[in-house]
Amino acid sequence: MNTQPNVFTDVFSEAKLGPVTLRNRIIKAATFEASTPDALVTEDLINYHRLPAAGGVGMTTVAYCAVAPGGRTDGWQIWMRPEAVPGLTKLTETIHAEGAAISAQIGHAGPVANSRTNKATALAPVRFFNPLSMRFAKKATIDDIREVTEAHANAARLAIDSGFDAVEVHLGHNYLASSFLSPLINRRTDEFGGSLENRAKVARGVVRAVRDAVDKHGDKKIAVIAKLNMSDGVRGGIPIDESLQTAKWLEEDGGLDAIELTAGSSLVNPMYLFRGGAPVKEFAANFKPPISWGIRMSGNKFFREYPYHEAYLMRDAEKFRAELSMPIILLGGITNRETMDRAMAAGFEFVAMGRALLAEPDLLNRIKAEESKGSTKSLCTHCNMCMPTIYSHTHCVVTGAPDSLVS
Repeated sequence: MNTQPNVFTDVFSEAKLGPVTLRNRIIKAATFEASTPDALVTEDLINYHRLPAAGGVGMTTVAYCAVAPGGRTDGWQIWMRPEAVPGLTKLTETIHAEGAAISAQIGHAGPVANSRTNKATALAPVRFFNPLSMRFAKKATIDDIREVTEAHANAARLAIDSGFDAVEVHLGHNYLASSFLSPLINRRTDEFGGSLENRAKVARGVVRAVRDAVDKHGDKKIAVIAKLNMSDGVRGGIPIDESLQTAKWLEEDGGLDAIELTAGSSLVNPMYLFRGGAPVKEFAANFKPPISWGIRMSGNKFFREYPYHEAYLMRDAEKFRAELSMPIILLGGITNRETMDRAMAAGFEFVAMGRALLAEPDLLNRIKAEESKGSTKSLCTHCNMCMPTIYSHTHCVVTGAPDSLVS
């Protein structure tokens, strides 16, 4: 139970995140950058993260660092292997030179993985058809689950070797661990299905493996974060009460230094996370027939439109804040100082920003510079036209800024 007093915390003050000290409490959210055509770091990716680091964030998060080649949502994403370490090291050194910390988001996409571009079989709790890749994901065996768990540990070790300050374990958006948590997707009848305790075994297992790997790997200690769905936003998906229980178990397990709360399903309801515009035609343009025809005809059912308002996930996140003691990172609709102050007053230790930093990587420096003038309005219009650009090169179509989108 959280019993912290309601005292004002300056969002721009230094903060401890596990063993790491951040220069402020603002984190650039994990996003897909579309900057790694060979699944390795490029100068484009380095610049992509250097901009918000120079712009004032406390920590930037690299996405998506898959733990295995078959765990990518597309074949041009980074997967953690020794060949990636030199580039990742150059990336972390560049961010550190700007005074910011850097985190690697690690995970396995599970049924969201594109087995066609990955040229590897996707995994899911049960056999599952992905309409975007037009391929089936296979039902994960117990050996598959063990291999994925160890792959998370290996990814954490490689992140340490590459100079990262933190890893963020992806337990959201119906990626593999999240799909096991979902009663809608997970129809297994073995030890990994049925009760929430069984469905949570994969999520808890990978976090435990990552923590063990971090604690045993040399002298450098890094922070361990998890990104957890509060709700899938669909009937029969992960409900808030079950997610809260999972979060309590993760806290009791002692493997996390903080938890970032998210929402929505990449499989059935992605806009539940983003809110604002739903650019269906622009999404369709990235695919060939018949997929593009299907998106144009029925895309409004998949890309459902939800109205945008500031801090739109805070009400649900406050239920977790009331029950948990661990630090919580608030995500969703944070674009200005007033919203950050609201989050701090509500007891959240950190805030995460995505689209606002995509539109304006130096937004935080501008907020600090204009404090005496009152409110500083973000240039982000929440049109979400940035989302379809993840298939080419992620950028804001309003400002042209080359930054990102939450994955």
